[in-house]
Amino acid sequence: MLTILAKLLKALNSETSAWALALAVVLGMFMGVTPLWRIHNLIILLAALIFRVNLSLFIVSFGIFSGIAYLLDPWFHSVGLSLLEASGWQGIYEALYATALGRLSMFNHTITMGSFVIALIAAPLVAALSYWVIANYRKRIQAQIMKMRVVQVIRGSRFWQIYTDLRG
Repeated sequence: MLTILAKLLKALNSETSAWALALAVVLGMFMGVTPLWRIHNLIILLAALIFRVNLSLFIVSFGIFSGIAYLLDPWFHSVGLSLLEASGWQGIYEALYATALGRLSMFNHTITMGSFVIALIAAPLVAALSYWVIANYRKRIQAQIMKMRVVQVIRGSRFWQIYTDLRG
């Protein structure tokens, strides 16, 4: 746990682009809010590995959004149910479900459909908010935090040793 936290702080304090870190948050959000064992999550995981996003931030955002998704599952269900019952889309759903990939995607599941659509809608907002938080942390908060007495105590601890070892 300390290693993941140290890697997260390393990423926030590094020269890595704030947009690259925001992409890690968005991909973690997608994996966190949608049901885990779905084909689209495998694609998202492959995208995270191909684009070499920060895996520590990806894992942390996955955990946070998994907890949020647990609370929002009834809402995801109602959104997915209303989307799947929409009469104008029935032909598209039937054609999709007639294919092997359509059945494998499990978008006929109400929570899968609802959470995926909500994640698509929320992705630009989460990306912009993540970028803003990371940029403001680097600009305003980072130097002030390093001067705090609590941080100076932490700098003498095992956690700081792990953190500095990661920095190289």
